[in-house]
Amino acid sequence: MGTAALVFIAACIAATGCGHSGVASESVSADALPRAAVVEARRAPLSNTLSIAGEFLPYQEVELHAKVAGYIKNINVDIGDHVHKGQVLAVLEVPELVAQLQSAGAEVGHSQEEILLSQNEVSRAEADYAALHAAATRLKQASEARPGLIAEQELDDATAKDRSAAAQVESAKSALAASRQQLEVSRADQQHYAALSAYSRITAPFDGVVTWRYADTGSLIQAGTSNVSSMPVVKLSQVNVLRLRIPVPESLASSVKDGEPADIRVQATDERLSGKVIRATDALDRSTRTMQVEVDVPNRDYKLAPGMYADVALRIQNAPNALTIPLQAVNRNGDMTTVLLVDSQNRVEERQIQTGIEGLNRVQVAAGLNEGDRVIVGNLGEYHAGQHVEPKVSTMANEKYGAEQGVR
Repeated sequence: MGTAALVFIAACIAATGCGHSGVASESVSADALPRAAVVEARRAPLSNTLSIAGEFLPYQEVELHAKVAGYIKNINVDIGDHVHKGQVLAVLEVPELVAQLQSAGAEVGHSQEEILLSQNEVSRAEADYAALHAAATRLKQASEARPGLIAEQELDDATAKDRSAAAQVESAKSALAASRQQLEVSRADQQHYAALSAYSRITAPFDGVVTWRYADTGSLIQAGTSNVSSMPVVKLSQVNVLRLRIPVPESLASSVKDGEPADIRVQATDERLSGKVIRATDALDRSTRTMQVEVDVPNRDYKLAPGMYADVALRIQNAPNALTIPLQAVNRNGDMTTVLLVDSQNRVEERQIQTGIEGLNRVQVAAGLNEGDRVIVGNLGEYHAGQHVEPKVSTMANEKYGAEQGVR
């Protein structure tokens, strides 16, 4: 083999060796890029839930007093009895009230007779006036036709009697009006005593259950309007609907709105119910720094009882289309919140963001990111701005982007 051939073979070997060295270098450079687990910012429903204990209370509760003083003649109910609106619960015996009602009825009858008498007096006075007025008119006409025929004294007497009869008519009419007014007074008294007599029957103001009975047959009951302390007859509670009262902390009071859904678990029965916020006090209790919120819970089968406790989950914040990222992607440093963004050139960029609703695993991004942006999750201290990385989609990307509830 000639010298030229040896030189050619050596050159080829050298070139081949250089080529393998370049490929190996590029392979080492690619393997040297740190891998970064990334998740895309996605839109999904996000909510925040407050879990707190509440107490069931009657929808309405009242102690029924007597409006008039008397003895219990009959008491028709006992504790635990279910009653309907208008049902008679107890009857009082008030003999003096019966006498007053009868007296008022007699006064009405007397006034009606006085009216008849006054009407007759008006009729008699009008008849007398008509006769005297006609007589005076005739005398006056005769005197004018033949002057001197009728004595002046006779004319004066006839005119005076005419005027007196007219006054008697007016007086009789006034007496009739007074009699009619007296009848109205008598009827008012009769209605007054009739109303008081009706108060001797204590009735249920609403459908409910008797939770306590304070009196028995024969007990003397004082009028509820008297200055002395009066004893109620029974206590009545409406329990076909219960109020679930919930103390909401001051920090979250402004987030609770009417109509917010509530998930309820009754501690005593482990029954699960759903409801919504119906009303709130809109004021804080200064001793506990809480705002009272109420959920109305139907209780048609009476399984629930006032005084029971329930665990309530209130959805106090809700964003149906929030831009969300995992909590592991967020870095908080004082008042600043940042994420590590991987751009289209796979370079790391530190981006400041504003957060909103925070759930158990995800947080809402109110500003700073766009949908589809890739952020690094986990081990954030291993990366720095400007660094080249090899992005690898995290298993978090396979999570179902559904509504998530957090607890505070």
